[in-house]
Amino acid sequence: MELTITEKILRAHCDNKSVVAGDFILANIDRCLANDITAPIAIEVFESVVEGTDRSLFDNEKIILIPDHFTPNKDVVSAIQCQILREFAYKYNILNYFEVGRGGIEHCLIPEQGLVAPGEVFIGADSHTCTYGALGAFSTGVGSTDLGVAMALGKCWLKIPESMQFVFSGELNKWVSGKDLILYIIGKIGVDGATYKAMEFTGGVIKNFSMDNRFTMCNMAIEAGAKNGIIEPDKITLDYLEKAGNSKYKIYESDKNAEYIDIIEFECKNIEPQVALPPLPENSKPISEVNNMRVEIDQSIIGSCTNGRMEDLKIAANILKQQKIHRNVRCIIIPGTQNIYLQALKEGLIEIFIDAGAIVSTPTCGPCLGGHMGILAAGEKAISTTNRNFKGRMGHIESEVYLSSPAIAAASAIKGYITSPEFI
Repeated sequence: MELTITEKILRAHCDNKSVVAGDFILANIDRCLANDITAPIAIEVFESVVEGTDRSLFDNEKIILIPDHFTPNKDVVSAIQCQILREFAYKYNILNYFEVGRGGIEHCLIPEQGLVAPGEVFIGADSHTCTYGALGAFSTGVGSTDLGVAMALGKCWLKIPESMQFVFSGELNKWVSGKDLILYIIGKIGVDGATYKAMEFTGGVIKNFSMDNRFTMCNMAIEAGAKNGIIEPDKITLDYLEKAGNSKYKIYESDKNAEYIDIIEFECKNIEPQVALPPLPENSKPISEVNNMRVEIDQSIIGSCTNGRMEDLKIAANILKQQKIHRNVRCIIIPGTQNIYLQALKEGLIEIFIDAGAIVSTPTCGPCLGGHMGILAAGEKAISTTNRNFKGRMGHIESEVYLSSPAIAAASAIKGYITSPEFI
């Protein structure tokens, strides 16, 4: 039987070598992840599983703990959450614990550190764990209960998802990026259009995409309800892995006649830069239309696990160079990791941002989930390179979040309303 890349990976990670989409499996986990919000609950579950037994962590090298959501600690409650994480990591000698100042935003940090590879099954107690599908891994978010069990047993119940294939061909228009393509997809199929499906991205455009663009697309697969997003590994993938120091992996590819529940083809010449209007990522519109709406903003956020990588910062810096942030706009830029922050500093990007009137934060999820470092008041509007724009997502229930690429966010910060670099 011809199989998709997702089916092949999951079949290889269970005892039944004949399973296909729709079957339930007890999957062997290669690595698992939790953060300062989800880990404390998972730790409680883990302790209840191992209590009274001789069990411990299934592998202290395969569990990753990263405090990144409310860090640096914004209040006493968040400090306690991080303390639980820290003490657990020390108690069980978890090698991949990344303290504040030595890590970054989990979904930027993990690939950078070579902690995920093609062909692996990776679960995380964070919905955007689907990011790592960009490397050809099966990666998905799970609940803290599932994670707690997995930390003890190294296994997780999963249903093998059916696959949808998204084929991008043609030439990209100027300023169109992976963020625009994924917003365009979600605009077409809706936030539930791929519920519990594998979203497989392919075509000539994807094959020419940088890893940063691929991470962005797979990161937002969950915003269409998908179980995972995935891209077949190629030379661009392998070059990235070599740079990250990861040489242990297995490459899987979809068979030529693999069965997909749907195949959707896009001609990229028809796709403009996109903006997702509140309150859902599916409310995407072309920038030409949004520019005419003249949506004035109070804040511009450039960063997050979706768009906090080096390529994103370079795009923003090229637009902000020798420009000034509009007097009515707060522009907050958040590098995804300490290494990205340092590289941006060495290349002069931080100076560009500060000269323009932006502020640069240490790596944190902060404003994306309304945590800190950029909370919105009632009636305020933000353009953001984050991944969700639900009501109250970034602060007050009466605030509004508009999703875009770094190019749109930077141009909008200069003009004071949502626009494209084309209109500056």
